[in-house]
Amino acid sequence: MNENRRTPRQDDVHHPARRRFIRTLLGTGAVLAAPVLHASVHRATERSLSFRNLHTGETLRSTYWAQGHYLKDELQGVNRLLRDHRSGEVHAMDPKLLDLLYLLQQSVAVSGPFHIISGYRSPQTNRKLRAKSSGVAKRSLHMQGRAVDIRLPGCELKHLRDAALALSAGGVGYYAASDFIHVDTGRVRRW
Repeated sequence: MNENRRTPRQDDVHHPARRRFIRTLLGTGAVLAAPVLHASVHRATERSLSFRNLHTGETLRSTYWAQGHYLKDELQGVNRLLRDHRSGEVHAMDPKLLDLLYLLQQSVAVSGPFHIISGYRSPQTNRKLRAKSSGVAKRSLHMQGRAVDIRLPGCELKHLRDAALALSAGGVGYYAASDFIHVDTGRVRRW
């Protein structure tokens, strides 16, 4: 018997290299699952989302797509909930953003409402926010209704970010200190 041969120990999973390896495997699984999720959005007979706007306290459950079509009245309800809470201005949100949120929720398998930190932002609101913070983009996709800042209770923020990145469906920003992620329907990028 070889005395130099190591037997696996329970604490091997706590070794940094092993943790990196396990994270890589899990991330690869999420990336491989992304095409299946993208396909699943097209097979669903209905697409529904729930929201809670943290600034206004409003909640909404919306079946925004059914029988092969986006539902105009439902989209208007979503637009209203995701309005610029500072100015009250309502703007049409990109339906592809809703599909991205739908896919994201399917991929993390956590039901319940998305908590909305920021949806649409008017150009005036965006300018005011930029004056206070370097983290606000001059040409923010929030001003086009193509971005939303969210959290999902019951889903660890890092897990939500990783799932959004695995979808490769647009931009993903991670704001751990503020407890939210940003997702948008722009080009694929991360920060």
